[in-house]
Amino acid sequence: MGAELRIIPVTGIGDITPGSDLGVLISAALQAQGVTLANGDILVVTQKIVSKAEGRLVQLEEVTPSAFALTIARETGKDPRHVEVILQETRRLVRMDRGVLICETHHGFVCANAGVDESNLSGQHQVSLLPRDPDHSARTLRERLLALAASAASHRSSEGEPLEELAVIISDTWGRPWRNGQVNMAIGVAGLEPIRDYRGEPDAYGRELRVSAIAVADELAAAAELVMGKSAGVPVALIRGYTYIPTEGGVGPLLRDAASDLFR
Repeated sequence: MGAELRIIPVTGIGDITPGSDLGVLISAALQAQGVTLANGDILVVTQKIVSKAEGRLVQLEEVTPSAFALTIARETGKDPRHVEVILQETRRLVRMDRGVLICETHHGFVCANAGVDESNLSGQHQVSLLPRDPDHSARTLRERLLALAASAASHRSSEGEPLEELAVIISDTWGRPWRNGQVNMAIGVAGLEPIRDYRGEPDAYGRELRVSAIAVADELAAAAELVMGKSAGVPVALIRGYTYIPTEGGVGPLLRDAASDLFR
């Protein structure tokens, strides 16, 4: 563990449109703040700007609701077009009650409304979808940032340590079972092990730990939200000082399978 953790809001990125190069925009924003990426840095990037850049946006006026969507809309009070988009993003409806749809997405996430969201969008009657493959989005952004850093270093006269160890987390704001309020969680991971597994290690008194496996990717995503906010226009945060386990990454280890899920 690092002795000190810094969380730096990355400002000035501006609005994102389909096709935007997030790597270039994030690199430029960091440069404007006088921040240079260093080995061991972690970038937490909101799902919303990733979805916007990837064109994962739907105009509701172009959606024709199915009979099932119309039935659900009557029961929940939702826009039937919105419900139709949710159903298209859903592998299985887990629960529907009091106007809330808890869905298992095609990625295997269990969340409200299959991640379909209306917030922080400039267009009327528009919703955003989760990235098709958030892990791929995280890997692609990480590779882009590493390439940009290498290119920038080649143009500098001074020699420095090459950037090789960098992690990217794609985050989204979700509710949690048993708790009120929402937190940021990781939906895509590249460059770090998402779970720190302490099982088999001794605790402070020498007893063997049997169940402690800490979801560090979720903890980092939640910590980053403290400098992002939901309406502050800060979609990226840089975390510096946390010592993580470098791996290819991936969100898979964070997903509980149905066989071990007591609530599905």
